[in-house]
Amino acid sequence: MNRPAHSIATVCGFALVCALLLVTGYVPRKLPAAERSAPATAPASLTDATAQPLATVDWPQWGGTSMRNNTPVGYHIPTEWEIGDFDFQTGQWDPAESRNIRWVAKLGSQSYGNAVVADGRIYVGTNNSSGWLKRYPAKIDLGCLLCFDIHTGQFLWQHSSEKLPSGRVHDWPLQGICCAPLVEGNRLWFVTSRGEVRCLDTAGFRDNENDGPYTEESSTSQDEADVVWVFDMMKVMGTSQHNMCSCSVTSAGELLFVNSSNGVDVEHNYIPAPEAPSFFAMNKRTGKVVWTDHSPGLNILHGQWSSPCYAEIGGQPQVIFPGGDGWIYSFDPQGSADGKSRLLWKFDANPKTSRWELGGRGTRNNLIATPVVYHDRVYVAVGQDPEHGEGIGHLWCIDPTRQGDISPELVFNAANPNTPIGPKRLQAANPKQGDLTRPNPNSGAVWHYSQVDQNGDGEVDFEETMHRSCGTVSIQDDILYIADFSGLLHCLNATTGKVHWTYDMLAAAWGTPLIVEGKVYLGDEDGEVAIFRHSADPAVAMREENGERVPYHGERNMGNSVYSTPIVADNVLYISNRTHLFAIAPTGSPTDEQRATGP
Repeated sequence: MNRPAHSIATVCGFALVCALLLVTGYVPRKLPAAERSAPATAPASLTDATAQPLATVDWPQWGGTSMRNNTPVGYHIPTEWEIGDFDFQTGQWDPAESRNIRWVAKLGSQSYGNAVVADGRIYVGTNNSSGWLKRYPAKIDLGCLLCFDIHTGQFLWQHSSEKLPSGRVHDWPLQGICCAPLVEGNRLWFVTSRGEVRCLDTAGFRDNENDGPYTEESSTSQDEADVVWVFDMMKVMGTSQHNMCSCSVTSAGELLFVNSSNGVDVEHNYIPAPEAPSFFAMNKRTGKVVWTDHSPGLNILHGQWSSPCYAEIGGQPQVIFPGGDGWIYSFDPQGSADGKSRLLWKFDANPKTSRWELGGRGTRNNLIATPVVYHDRVYVAVGQDPEHGEGIGHLWCIDPTRQGDISPELVFNAANPNTPIGPKRLQAANPKQGDLTRPNPNSGAVWHYSQVDQNGDGEVDFEETMHRSCGTVSIQDDILYIADFSGLLHCLNATTGKVHWTYDMLAAAWGTPLIVEGKVYLGDEDGEVAIFRHSADPAVAMREENGERVPYHGERNMGNSVYSTPIVADNVLYISNRTHLFAIAPTGSPTDEQRATGP
């Protein structure tokens, strides 16, 4: 299949490239009895009225919680809708022909940030092509974090990040804000395209207060963001992000965890700041750095656009960072007393003989996806900038209770065959240089999925291959889903790694599947959202149509590419395409109030 190439920085919203421990992912709401009844199309396992969980009200960070598993609880989530019509010059929504659309909000011209919902507001990253603020007309390129009212879609405020003067090497044009923020109470934290960590007041200036210590905002109008504090990674730490800073932060207690996006230079030839931190923890109230780590160092392959996850596993709290060198690192969240990291384990997610080559021509990959923790296991896939094209990928299930180097193999050299050698950037094990590999007795690999001859014909087909991925896994009932950039949705057993089925979307899939109410939603680059039944049985997940299996609930067209991940909060499905954010719920036609406050 031919797949269109895209700007390197467009991947940043996924890293996107991911739980209910110190950071909660939802606030439960008791449903009326009528709403608690299972839908007619739900699998039998969902019809037990005694086991009805409460609906997820808030979805306040990427993946909902610090364990990053996109599995909220919702009821009566639509499988059918019509988005209505749009004026392609102004972007204005005409709801006359819409169905099950509560409201629509205008975003920019390219939107890669994933939405989060908290306390009656929804936040999403984009660029400035809608020109919400008078002082920043649409022709001015910005990174924008937008805030809307979840009931009406009314625009509330915008945070604006002016482009860095260094240009695309650090701040790629028109890509906007590509991360998802973290919201707790009246505070929001996110990483700007300028290489900053910022803390905002969720009310903006609509509360007529300027929260500090930062009080130097250029404008305090009610449609502007109220900045609480700013930490400039480039100035303070000397980091040099490649094309874009994009980390969806998470937290535990008072600690905020950040990937700095430190990467290669504009020519991709060297690492400008190998000693600068790749990962760090800071106090989320004050912005003071607690500890840092620069483990990838000179082995960074390209950029570091992924995001961390956090969990307590076997009594040990862990913050897990995917590195730009293709390794996964787990640290004690508290670090050490001298401001340094305390490594728990590390894992090389690439075969040792795989090789990195510019432009994606090689077989070695970095990590863009966010790790997910499920039943005390860590799940993550490798990938590259989508501009590099398709290639072989790897999905791992890792045991995080081990310590040290828990990679599947260790590398030795014939000159000293009893002492393992350290990591190398381009190729960990080069047989031409006398390198050899041996199984690691301390391996934490539970299972690995790359290529499986599922039909037993002696050949590995396109559909039997895990390709490079920007997406994160979603898991429920031990059934795992992950999309790859070649357009395949893979369904596996999360415990064993056995492949249940794959489905070819026929378009690149950037985001993460949503599992809710016995259904699986996934958007693609063609603007289609495919909706499957949640099942390991392909005959249940899909249905027959003209001799082929298709998603059981069909596909819904969103009118433009869907690079984001669908989410559900308070029984409303939120999906953004490149230009608009949709609130989807079985409400019938929009009310007059909703029409009046639309974009």
